[in-house]
Amino acid sequence: MARAFHAVLAAALAATALYLAPVSSVQAALPSLDQPTWVQLSPNQRQILAPLANDWDKLEPYRRKKWIVIAQRYPQMNPDEQQRVQRNMKYWANLTPDERKAAREKYKKLQKAPPEQRQAMKQKWQEYKDLPEDEKRRLKETATARKATPKSAAGKHGPLSASAKAVPATTAVTAKASPPSAAPAANPALPAATKPPSGQ
Repeated sequence: MARAFHAVLAAALAATALYLAPVSSVQAALPSLDQPTWVQLSPNQRQILAPLANDWDKLEPYRRKKWIVIAQRYPQMNPDEQQRVQRNMKYWANLTPDERKAAREKYKKLQKAPPEQRQAMKQKWQEYKDLPEDEKRRLKETATARKATPKSAAGKHGPLSASAKAVPATTAVTAKASPPSAAPAANPALPAATKPPSGQ
């Protein structure tokens, strides 16, 4: 569950960043009809887009165009933005097709959500990011353990322990202690160029 959550979250964040890129600047920077294969890319483009090497020739032409635009903007990015682009590209490239699909669907759903809900998700994500690393690790381990527990006839998440039953639902989980279920509508920490092409 933690892997899926992080996969969906990273993909949604990356999708959000590219979505926010001005359409006219993206269209202006897109190559006209050229859809280069991996070997046709320049050495510099291959270096920047290396996390996509295995999937490049399977990408639709419009997705290749979007990634080429990112590669063109990459040299003008500051080092932090470049690291973020690389990290998000690697993360996206490692997602399974199902995880990518789930991330896209979650992103689309979030974009249709009311502004208040998007703001709440952004705040939850920020609270999660502000947690100490050991707390994030504990949450990840808890989520992984839940995922490993088989579902039973007692309910979607299995039978509750006696201690869990004794805790009122309103105090069992706090917003600060649980990671958000979706990405924020926009993450200002990501450069606009890190949104992966939808449907990749």
